[in-house]
Amino acid sequence: MSLPENTAADRTFQVDLRGLVDLLSHHLYSSPRVYLRELMQNAVDALTARRTLEPQGSFGIRLYADGGVVRVEDDGVGLTEADVHTFLATIGRSSKRADKIAEQRADFIGQFGIGLLSCFLVADEIHVVSRSARTPGAPAVEWRGRGDGSYTVRTLPASARPQPGTTVTLTPRADAAEWTRPAQVHALARHFGSLLRHPVTFDDGAGGPAVPVNPEPAPWSLTHPTPGARNRALAAYGEEVFGFKPLDTIELDLPAVGLKGIACILPDAVPSGRRHGHRVHVKGMLLSEQAPEILPDWAFFVRCVVDAESLRPTASRESLYEDDTLAAVRDALAERLREWIAKAAASDPDLLARFLQVHHLAVKSLAVHDDEILRMLLPWLPFETTDGHATLDEFARTHRTVLVTASVEEFRQVAAIASAAGLGVVNGGYTYDRELVHRLPEIRPEVSVADLDPETLSAHLDPVDRETELAAAAYLARARDALAVFDCDVALRTFQPASAPALLIDSRDARHERTRSQLAREQEGGLWGDILGSLRQEVPRAQLILNQLNPLVRTAVTIEEPELARTSAEALYGQAAMLSRRPLRPAESSLINRSFLDLLAHALRKDS
Repeated sequence: MSLPENTAADRTFQVDLRGLVDLLSHHLYSSPRVYLRELMQNAVDALTARRTLEPQGSFGIRLYADGGVVRVEDDGVGLTEADVHTFLATIGRSSKRADKIAEQRADFIGQFGIGLLSCFLVADEIHVVSRSARTPGAPAVEWRGRGDGSYTVRTLPASARPQPGTTVTLTPRADAAEWTRPAQVHALARHFGSLLRHPVTFDDGAGGPAVPVNPEPAPWSLTHPTPGARNRALAAYGEEVFGFKPLDTIELDLPAVGLKGIACILPDAVPSGRRHGHRVHVKGMLLSEQAPEILPDWAFFVRCVVDAESLRPTASRESLYEDDTLAAVRDALAERLREWIAKAAASDPDLLARFLQVHHLAVKSLAVHDDEILRMLLPWLPFETTDGHATLDEFARTHRTVLVTASVEEFRQVAAIASAAGLGVVNGGYTYDRELVHRLPEIRPEVSVADLDPETLSAHLDPVDRETELAAAAYLARARDALAVFDCDVALRTFQPASAPALLIDSRDARHERTRSQLAREQEGGLWGDILGSLRQEVPRAQLILNQLNPLVRTAVTIEEPELARTSAEALYGQAAMLSRRPLRPAESSLINRSFLDLLAHALRKDS
């Protein structure tokens, strides 16, 4: 019968299997080595399904790599001929979605029905022989799938597979030899399956006995005579997995999602925000060694190895699906890390001190957002201060008023002089430090915290007597004129240490404001000038404070020769700018070079 006019006929998509395999190899799977994980995973799921039929049965998986052939045998639920047509020959169809076992899907690792295709990454043909345990008396069935998209199915005599289960055989291509050699197959089996709950053995065909792939259960499932012995055993496992001796181990146990494992405290500091990969197993099968999403960003001081029941893998089964369950697990593991920190703070101060010495930055990042950690640990966190590196608790005992700088360079400008003046200053230029120091009164109400500004420091420098001020007036006027180009005022004070001839007080914000004002002046009359002019404030000036206690300064203020006075003021400014350790502007670098040469020329003329 012909179709009515203007009626479109339904057609079926045609799949280019070679193109699909290429897509999998380049975009879904990270490496051809995953073929063995997928075969083992299918075998585990088949065993899980059979155990629902025979709960008391003893079933396992056997791997073989001999004579260029890789074979995986399982005692699982097996397939009928109808199953073979439905599940092996239909891309994307998974036996785990069959109606009979839909209610047990959560027990299976694989859910997507594309895992078998990974075998085409290493072989051009997949040979499957299977016999169903669900259908008594079902014959064995053979399926051969080829990389060109064709397949054949035939029924075999019972002797081909006397017992239910499945055997998958691969004859690897020459370009896949590195992934199918016996030693490599054994290593991959250990890598992916060391924590599997079903027994797995490997036979290299050399005539010796098959060796167990997973001889020991997960270390956290073992019993130990004492808590100390258990902790040492878990630490040894962490060292074996990650290659470092943990500072401590934290046992992880979330029964609601069937998660168990350990977190290993790194013995060395790591850059802030660097996220480590964590080793995640799902139902015993290794899912990923790079799963940073299992922990929050601030927990970069640990590496975890966990085995979970309820986490969902992505289609590649190499990472975790971001859903509410994963979010809840992440929050629960974060709380477990907080509990460990709290326990160390309460009962093991030596461990806490070692931990904070290495990972204070991680704890600071946590304390910014976690009030409980803030109250618990802020007094114990180390900071750079005018008393050296000290905890805030130590620092607050001698300084009831704590001043904090906005940047590292400002701290370096004032540290020596502030210390000599008895001021307690904390370097707030490092990540999180300024914000945390300002929260100290929440923990120590008797302490006050304020930002350090130039006026505060200047107020703690002793003025000179009036006669000395008048005697130096001419020199100070020439110095101000020489440094006007830098918007810098000049003052004479006395302060310790006497070896410091001058102090340059010039904050980053003040420099930025002067730069903006200068730009506005250069653009005067234009639209940009109007915009900047409307934002213009009273421009803050830098301060060069000369130290009357310094012999060089006492000599300089008596100079009567105008050019020499100007040059000496420029040299003092340049030396103070260099001591501040902030980046020098081109004009300042030029001034330092010029003043040095002018002073050298003056000295040579004087000697001659």
